[in-house]
Amino acid sequence: MKNFKIAVIPGDGIGTEVMTEGIKILGSYLGLTEYATFTYDWYPWGCEYYHNTGQMMPEDGMDILAGYDAILLGAVGFPGVPDHVSLRDLLLKIRQGFDQAVNLRPIKLLKGAPCPLRDKTPDMIDFVVVRENVEGEYAGDGSISEDGKTVYQTGVFTEKNTDRIMKYAFELAQKSKKGKKLTSVTKSNALNYSMVFWDQRFKAMAKNYPEVVTEQAHVDAISMYFVQKPEAYDVIVASNLFGDIITDLGAALQGGLGFAASANLNIEGTYPSMFEPVHGSAPEIAGKSIANPMAMIWTVKLMLDHLLPDYDHNVIVDAIEATLVDGNVLTRDLGGTASTKAVGDAICDKIYEVLCQ
Repeated sequence: MKNFKIAVIPGDGIGTEVMTEGIKILGSYLGLTEYATFTYDWYPWGCEYYHNTGQMMPEDGMDILAGYDAILLGAVGFPGVPDHVSLRDLLLKIRQGFDQAVNLRPIKLLKGAPCPLRDKTPDMIDFVVVRENVEGEYAGDGSISEDGKTVYQTGVFTEKNTDRIMKYAFELAQKSKKGKKLTSVTKSNALNYSMVFWDQRFKAMAKNYPEVVTEQAHVDAISMYFVQKPEAYDVIVASNLFGDIITDLGAALQGGLGFAASANLNIEGTYPSMFEPVHGSAPEIAGKSIANPMAMIWTVKLMLDHLLPDYDHNVIVDAIEATLVDGNVLTRDLGGTASTKAVGDAICDKIYEVLCQ
C-alpha cells in the first residue's frame, strides 16, 4: 500500500477549523477503503507567523514543501496583514514556484444546497472551470513611474504556458460525459494583444480535438450567461484574472463559498500540487466553530482524485449532498445551528453508511 506525505498548512482564521474536518474525512475514508495511507506534517505558516517573524513562510519554506506529494491549505489572510503580502508571499509564491499552472474549480449545485437562481436545478449547474494559474495579470510584472503617478501592471502570456492550459482543458472536455464542449473566456475586442493571442492559441489547439465542440465568450457576456443559462456550460478555460472572477460567481450559483473547492495542479508532476478551499479566512467568524467545512471536504476529494486517479472518490461529494438533503446537521450559513465539527461528523457517518452497508 502506497503512503503519501502531505504538507498541511491550516493558515488563518477558519482555516484551522475546516482543516481539522478535512483531515478527519481523509482518515475515515482511507481507513474504510484502504486505498493508501497518508502521513501529515503541519506547518503554522500564515498571517500569525508573519506577525511573529515578518514572513508568511520561512526562507526555506519552498524547499521544505518540495519534498511532499501534495500540499493541503486551509485559508490565507487576516486583518493587519496587507492582502498583497498574505496572498503573494504564500499562496502565489507556492502556485508560481511549483508551476501549478492549472487551477481547477468544479461548479456543481448539490441537492439541498441553496441556489440564488429561480428555476435552476442541480442538473442544470454542473461544469468545471480550468483557470490559468501562474501567468496573466497575476504574474507580478509591472512598474511605477518615478513620480508615482503612473502604474503599469503587465499581463504575461507565453505560448508554452497558454498551450498547455488549452491542452489540459481540451482533454478534460474530450473525457466529459456531459457534452464534450469547451468554452474559452476572452476579451479580445478590448485587449488587443493578450486576448487576441489567447484566441489564436485556442483556435490552433482546437484543430487537434475535432470531436470537442468549441465556443468563445467575452468575460462580461459569460458573467451574464452564468446567471441566465448555466446549463449551457461543460468545461470552461479562462485566463488567471478572468478565471478568478467568474469562479466566484460560479460559487454563488452552487450555494456560496462554503462549497468552493479548488486544486492547483502541477500537471507535469515535477512539483507537488496544492489543494485549497477558496472561501478565505473569514475572520469575522473565526474561533466560533460555525464555519462550513464542506468546501474543505470537497477539496480533499480533489486531492484524492489527483493522487489516486485509479479510484472513484465521488462518495465524498455524495456524502456532502446526503447531509444537505437530510438538513438536520447544517451550519448557520445554510440555515442550521450545527458546529463545524458536527457537520464533519455527519459527513463521516454518510461515507460509512455507503461504504459499509
